[in-house]
Amino acid sequence: MDFPLFKTKKQDIDKKFDLTDPAQRKEYFELKAEKEIKKIKEYLEHNSFIIYLLGKKNSGKGTYAKMFAEIIGPEKIFHFSVGDMAREIDEELKDKDKRAQLIEFLKNNYRGWLGIEEIISLLELRSTKKLLPTELVLCLVKREIAKQKGKAIFIDGFPRALDQIGFSLFFRDLIDYRQDPDIFVLIDVPENIIDERIKYRRVCPKCKTSRNLKLLPTSKIGYREQEKEFFLMCDEPGCENAEMLQKEGDEFGIKPIRERLNLDDELIKKAFSLRGIPKILLRNSVPVDKADEYIDKYEITPAYSYQWDKQEGKARIIEKPWVVQDEKNEPVYSLMPPPVVLSLIHQLVDILKV
Repeated sequence: MDFPLFKTKKQDIDKKFDLTDPAQRKEYFELKAEKEIKKIKEYLEHNSFIIYLLGKKNSGKGTYAKMFAEIIGPEKIFHFSVGDMAREIDEELKDKDKRAQLIEFLKNNYRGWLGIEEIISLLELRSTKKLLPTELVLCLVKREIAKQKGKAIFIDGFPRALDQIGFSLFFRDLIDYRQDPDIFVLIDVPENIIDERIKYRRVCPKCKTSRNLKLLPTSKIGYREQEKEFFLMCDEPGCENAEMLQKEGDEFGIKPIRERLNLDDELIKKAFSLRGIPKILLRNSVPVDKADEYIDKYEITPAYSYQWDKQEGKARIIEKPWVVQDEKNEPVYSLMPPPVVLSLIHQLVDILKV
């Protein structure tokens, strides 16, 4: 399965952008995809579409969908995460009125082999290691999408199992999106990128903000002289420079989720081989030896390391392009989200034929 390179570099644009700044990011998209963005906006005035985001865990599915909505217009786009839905149902079950409403909905809409009491028990005892029955997921997803009439939908987390691939082919019919296209968006991310995202992730114990020691530091860096170890301090108001901590298990990177990653890989390959449904192929990386031809340097994800300045009594931050080894053991640069979303926009215009 080959994910082609997408060229974002344009010879007539020599401006450098800070892609973490919303205003500069907006200008970046306008310069590199103004016509395509306009076409999609015009299309969404009277039409919609369904996109199934398929990528390995921590591959950036939610980030890409939210950035697409930021550029096209959040009032026209509904990003829907099956995982978030399940967590919200946890809260519904704790509220007496909302629990009663959920039970009433299930009585009227669920079609399957479980009784209502069994379903409620299954939802309350839900485990991330055990998937909910497909027919129940379909029912609950339909309930959420019904609240978003007329919007284009990005579904994140479905299909999640091999048997759900077949259901997804007819899902738009089930939710009354019969005339609008459905599309698989397949995301290719080297596993070493996912591994380092997890290993260097840090979380504030007070506000639960998540950052990354290597990829997304805070403005305040601490240092332990004895251990020769740098750490992030939370710079959110009210957290009083609390040290951000590594979550239990994150030190093992992708090892604890190896089974999940293998399944995700199977799902992507299965979806890639399907006929009758258009596909958008997104890749998060570019080979180092081809980067100058395809991308601008500011589109490469930066990686950060630190040196302690004893005289100043603070850490000096060193920024370099993030280089990892891909599955072929070749060095690649990880891309910032905007160039990946740029590829999504261009490919979507071709599929929609606008």
